[in-house]
Amino acid sequence: MKYCRFQLNGEAHYGLVESVAGRDSILRILLTAPEESDGDVEGLRTRRIEPIALEEAELLPPVRPTKIVCVGRNYREHAAELGSEVPTEPLLFFKPNSALLAPGGVVKRPKISQRVDYEAELCVVIGKRCHLLPEGEDVRPYILGYTCLNDVTMRDIQRIEDQWARAKGFDTSCPVGPVVADGLDPWAGVGVGTRVNGAVRQAGNTKDFIFPLDVVIRFISQAMTLLPGDLIATGTPAGVGPVVAGDVMEISVEGVGTLRNSVVDE
Repeated sequence: MKYCRFQLNGEAHYGLVESVAGRDSILRILLTAPEESDGDVEGLRTRRIEPIALEEAELLPPVRPTKIVCVGRNYREHAAELGSEVPTEPLLFFKPNSALLAPGGVVKRPKISQRVDYEAELCVVIGKRCHLLPEGEDVRPYILGYTCLNDVTMRDIQRIEDQWARAKGFDTSCPVGPVVADGLDPWAGVGVGTRVNGAVRQAGNTKDFIFPLDVVIRFISQAMTLLPGDLIATGTPAGVGPVVAGDVMEISVEGVGTLRNSVVDE
């Protein structure tokens, strides 16, 4: 199952996405937000609409999280390319909700930075309240689905500051979408990659996570309550690099789709 969030007649709606004649299209509106389903999206009531091709819809970020929790250096090769040590436990940081950007939105390179990088990530969408998850409990019932996330980063600012709030939390630094999809198995391996202006820059796989999702979700839940709709960005593979005004970034997650955003100077 896939769903998106989009504008129709000036109002925001969640829409179920299905394939029609080989094109992903919105066929039905969800009458309740998926994060309010307690994990049972299939049981939500819907209303049929005239089909809208996904690429023609006015898409919004497909989630409205209370927080965006990110995992740093969760691929060994990415840690190595940054000249950083491999963490011994998940390395966490936040992006503020004000950083969220819709599919097709424009990333604004801040004037204070000389280098802004893309970072493709598989992103987990939480479906049920999760706190103090015990060892051995299956994390899958707490996952509503998965989406694409671009952890856009002011790399030069990150390198001079111990805390990453400025480097990774600026406005437009968190493109998310285009849809939320279930049915993925990150433990078995899901491809994650980036193209910039059509050229491949990243090509990773979640089977190479240092910390798999069960470890990450359990670790986070020991410190904070994860709520329905919250996002967990799971780390980026090797191959990060800079973008400049005029570039188009395409973040792809196997089984989800492609998140496209262009770049301008602030």
